[in-house]
Amino acid sequence: MSGAVARPDAARQRASHLTPHMERLKPLVVELFKNDDITTLPRPELALRVGNLVTNELSKQSDSLNLLDRRTLVAELVTWLQQCSPLAPRPDPAQTTLAMDPQRLAAKPRKESSTTSQSVVDTAKLRVQPLVMERLDLAAASQMPRAELAHQMSDIVREVLHEEKIRLNGPETQAVIELLLDDMLGLGPLEPLLADESINDIMVNGANQVYVERAGKLELTNVRFRDNKHVINVARRIVSQIGRRVDETTPLVDARLMDGSRVNIIIPPLAIDGPSISIRKFAKKGITLDVMQRQQNLSPAMAVLLKIAARSKLNILISGGTGSGKTTLLNAMSQMIDPGDRIVTIEDAAELQLQQPHVVRLETRPSNLEGHGEITMRDLVKNALRMRPDRIILGEVRSSEAVDMLQAMNTGHEGSLGTIHANRPREALTRLENMIGLAGINLPSKAVRTQIASALDLIVQISRMRDGMRRITGIEEVVGMEGDIITTQTLFTYEFEGEADDGKLRGRFKSNGLRPHFAPKAAYFGLERQLMEAIG
Repeated sequence: MSGAVARPDAARQRASHLTPHMERLKPLVVELFKNDDITTLPRPELALRVGNLVTNELSKQSDSLNLLDRRTLVAELVTWLQQCSPLAPRPDPAQTTLAMDPQRLAAKPRKESSTTSQSVVDTAKLRVQPLVMERLDLAAASQMPRAELAHQMSDIVREVLHEEKIRLNGPETQAVIELLLDDMLGLGPLEPLLADESINDIMVNGANQVYVERAGKLELTNVRFRDNKHVINVARRIVSQIGRRVDETTPLVDARLMDGSRVNIIIPPLAIDGPSISIRKFAKKGITLDVMQRQQNLSPAMAVLLKIAARSKLNILISGGTGSGKTTLLNAMSQMIDPGDRIVTIEDAAELQLQQPHVVRLETRPSNLEGHGEITMRDLVKNALRMRPDRIILGEVRSSEAVDMLQAMNTGHEGSLGTIHANRPREALTRLENMIGLAGINLPSKAVRTQIASALDLIVQISRMRDGMRRITGIEEVVGMEGDIITTQTLFTYEFEGEADDGKLRGRFKSNGLRPHFAPKAAYFGLERQLMEAIG
């Protein structure tokens, strides 16, 4: 089964045209850091300095890259610097894990000179920014490639620094230019965090508090915005890219970055202490079930069962709490879908990363200023049924669209996938039942449960545990009805056994040894033998 999920890594394919830039810049990156101990520098600082170099070199070569390509190039160079460059540490093998752990590196104190230099750069940027903005044609600047704008802005910045009698060395001047560019074209102070691949989530709580999540743990960063107005300007730049708005009339919005990262924004008056931005970063490296197995998110037997379930066109619901990894698991399982299938995805903010060639992506739309024009998940599910889909994938089932989704599953659209917020498989079934009630359909409870039982085949429960690790804690099969109750059987569970010295939880994934109810369907696809071997 392992070979069946091999798909080209989309991120690598997209980044392939950056290889010439990578090879040309690697010697310059080594030269830039030859006097530094890179193990003492946190990744955001490495990203900032490499970003300065990239911008400078692109402008010299009269070469331009869009923001997403530039960010990818910086991230790849920083990863190479930390792991493969001549400057990368070569410690004793017994200490390799400690030395290269991004979280431990980020936790080490910066050199005093680095901190002082960053403070000087920030102060200089605040002083020169209004003067630089006065001398720029902002309308023309917003249309320029980043490299060209950097080239033109460098002269203005140096001129202002001279007039204001601000003394900066070459790297500090370039850092000021880079920060100004991030404010104008990127997401300002968030750019180094977006370039840091060890960060999964970014949480902005007003101007002076920015948290990130690394390896399942939250950390407070030293990133700051000028004020709350600065945060709102960044938020508006995010939503304007996809044709949405955020203001007092629409203070709550779901959006996405151009690289696919999911964003939630809420501003005053709903957010009392200042605007809040929550970013779930787009995973540049494709996650497969095999990768999840190596990371011990699930057992080898569970991985085989989920591969067979996806191949056998079961209707699968992925259940879990916020940040538990539901979408990541959905992406991993979707890689088992036949490339010949026509897939329709439906999301509030498009973030699924399907590799198949025949995918139609649908996204909801909020109402306009007059309160008209809203397109809901339910509208899109109804429309998807007219599009001749082989499979329908719902990013998240949260309201009355559950009715149309279940009807689709019951009328021949096998192999549909979706996620739901719930802490246990049985709770997921209860939530589905309640969602049908939200649609205003007045049916007896038994009729509703019968429809759920006949539509769903499998519920996969995933959890983020207190050590930060995401684990699949249960695989529950929907068997049918007994009286008024939906009957299920547990195929796999995770049993907690204790805590190791390093703080990681110890436990084991246990098969209950039950013959799956979907075994005849697996047999139809020629997969029954592998299924029974996995069950043990």
